[in-house]
Formats: sequence, C-alpha cells, structure tokens
Amino acid sequence: MTRVLLADDQAVVRAGLRTILETDQAIEVVGEANDGREAVTLTQALEPDVVMMDIRMPVLDGIKATERLMSTGTRAKVLILTTYGLDEYVYAALRAGAAGFMLKTEPPARLCEAVHVVAAGDALLGSETTRLLIERYLSEPPAGMRPASRLDGLTSREQQVLLELAHGRSNEEIGRVLFIEPGTVKTHITHILTKLGLRDRVQAVVFAYETGLVRRGAFGA
Repeated sequence: MTRVLLADDQAVVRAGLRTILETDQAIEVVGEANDGREAVTLTQALEPDVVMMDIRMPVLDGIKATERLMSTGTRAKVLILTTYGLDEYVYAALRAGAAGFMLKTEPPARLCEAVHVVAAGDALLGSETTRLLIERYLSEPPAGMRPASRLDGLTSREQQVLLELAHGRSNEEIGRVLFIEPGTVKTHITHILTKLGLRDRVQAVVFAYETGLVRRGAFGA
C-alpha cells in the first residue's frame, strides 16, 4: 500500500485529489495539510511514502516545505502539483529535492500512476512538460562550478548512463542505447547518486545541466 499525504491550501482541491487517488486500491490517503508548515509536521508524524505538494501555499510555500522535508532526511518523496505549467517555481522545487512534477489537469489515472512511479523511487521525468521546464529555466553552468572535478569520480560508463539519464530516458531505454541490462543500469545510477551525493534522478538531471555535461537544447536530440 502506498501512503499519500495531500498538501494544498484549497479544501476542494484536496477533496478532489483524495477521491481520485482512492479509486486505486493500492493507494491510501493518510492525511491532508492546508499549508507547507503543516505538511512538514504531518509528514514527520505520519511518515507517508509520497507527499503531493502544491507550490503556492500560505505560511510556508511548497518549495520551502520541500527543502525543509529534505533536510530532515525523510524517506517521503515529494510530487509537486501545479496549475501553472512551465513555472520557474516548479524548477526551484525540483532543485529543492522534489521527485517530480505534474499538472493538476492531468487525467485521474495519470495522477495515480505518478504516485506509484515516485513511490517506487523513480523520478517523474518522462513528460515533455518537465523536459521543457528544465530547458527553459537552466542556462549555462553557474559561475565557479567545475564540472571536471565532479565528474572525474565517475567511470566512463557511469558518465554515459548519466548523459542518457539527462535526456529523460528510463532504465529500459538506457539499457537499449548502451546494450546493457536494465538491472545494470539501475546499479550504475545508484553508484552515480552515491558518488555525487545526489538524492534522486531529478537531481542527477539538474547536475548534468549545471555542470555542463548536457547543454540547453540537448533534450529531444
């Protein structure tokens, strides 16, 4: 059973999300928060697998709430929900440690699928909207970033896997491109995250862009 906490300042939105998610017998909504601070408190108390987090909330917004949750070492994954599409705040939330992002207008079945994807430890990177988001809000490597010093700790194969990961490819797709088994890809990704001190696949993609391993315009290449 995947346990979910809903965080949104609109009660009607939370009610709608609960109704949608509870159509899936493998999902249990364990709590609701109406602001970011309450989301942090309830996450610590209820230990959900996934927090569905709105960005614009009173008291503590979704970005700061995500940062605060990540700093606690929680095992919960944050799935950002927004009505705003390509929004700079969504990108900030991904950098803060969110495992993915979706529009509230997505079909109900897609929302349930997203919960399972994120709960399983996979980042929700496959949608074109998320790819465009990264393309739009990330330009060149920040001043002072030295990509070689960070990448030198990776083997050549790990760098290849990171490059494919940054194109939004799944383990299966990476395996086909590099002619290795999906299980081997997963092992490489685990090593990459450990060596670079990254939380998940989303942060690996951000890292690939910010260090210059992948440049703007690379998605879709």
